[in-house]
Amino acid sequence: MSNPFEYGTTVTGDSFCNRRQELADLVRAMENSERLFLYSERRLGKTSLVFNVLRNLDPDRYLVAYIDLWATDGEVSFATATAKGITQAMGKTADRILEVAKHLFSRFTPSVSLDDEGKPKVSFGVSTGAQAEQDIEEVLSAPARIAADTKRKVVLVFDEVQRILEYESDHVERLLRSIIQQQNNVGYIFLGSRKHLIQEMFLNHSRPLYRSAGHYPIGSINVEHWRPFIRSKFEQADKRIKDKLIDRICELTEGHPFYTQHLCHALWERCEPGQEVTDESIKQGLQTLLARESYAYTSLWESLAINQRKLLKGLALEGSNTMPFSAAFAHKYGLGSSSNVQRAANSLIKRDLIDREDRSFTVIDRFFRIWIREREDN
Repeated sequence: MSNPFEYGTTVTGDSFCNRRQELADLVRAMENSERLFLYSERRLGKTSLVFNVLRNLDPDRYLVAYIDLWATDGEVSFATATAKGITQAMGKTADRILEVAKHLFSRFTPSVSLDDEGKPKVSFGVSTGAQAEQDIEEVLSAPARIAADTKRKVVLVFDEVQRILEYESDHVERLLRSIIQQQNNVGYIFLGSRKHLIQEMFLNHSRPLYRSAGHYPIGSINVEHWRPFIRSKFEQADKRIKDKLIDRICELTEGHPFYTQHLCHALWERCEPGQEVTDESIKQGLQTLLARESYAYTSLWESLAINQRKLLKGLALEGSNTMPFSAAFAHKYGLGSSSNVQRAANSLIKRDLIDREDRSFTVIDRFFRIWIREREDN
């Protein structure tokens, strides 16, 4: 039997834990052609959540285009990535893909090739001297045309949408706002994993996309949902784990899907059929994972300024309820003043090492947090 705990990839089907409320909310949003902004810290499963919704939509009623903006670096690559996502959602054969591409996107030169699995994929060339703004207008106008022609609802999913902030201008943001507000039967799901940048896009009143989409933050999964999920995965392989140890796992990972599945994956491998997970096996499994990451964590730690290390140490040791801007915290960890804490925090946020959590911060990588604690104990 293969290991049932999946991490580091898009998780679907039986390997996906709970999220029933989120799944229901997203289905309603797509039915209503809403514009929704999903955000969270990294690796919390936003993409997996959306894919689990999309795979259950009726293809006779919905056409869904998934656009990953991670590899884009400007207006031209945004336009071609979006055109590619829309085109490939419309057809499966090479002839059909090419037909759709020529029909929808007259400003581009499409070509179709085969990927490593023999499936057709489309790419677009841009004419010399083309106006990027007009290219973007054509691409973003296509979903409404498709909805009208096919009598289906269209859903566009933009993943890693924070990349737009790195473009040479705010043209994409401005055109997105002006065009999508006029469309019927077209829904937009924006996904982002660098929360401070996403909030800058949608919550800063000076940005073009300010309040242009509903906000849907994604959090960790509660332990009551993890218990039956984890227990059943072990039982299916004639392995056992008590609820109190599942609670211990979730205490270590704070219910974060990536780290919970990762640790359970290691524990499942160590536990033989007919055996039971113990406190000691959790300790050993965790140490195995920390040992694998030790070089990366050490290199990361040595790259940090002294005040950044001090702040990380304080956050790791004190937990999520600490008040890092208090005089007591600054004194205890040798930070001197709240302004020093703020500067260190801003730097760590930019490096995606910590995230805001109410009036405090949290160390994003749960295993890095544990590594810091153990480093201080030794």
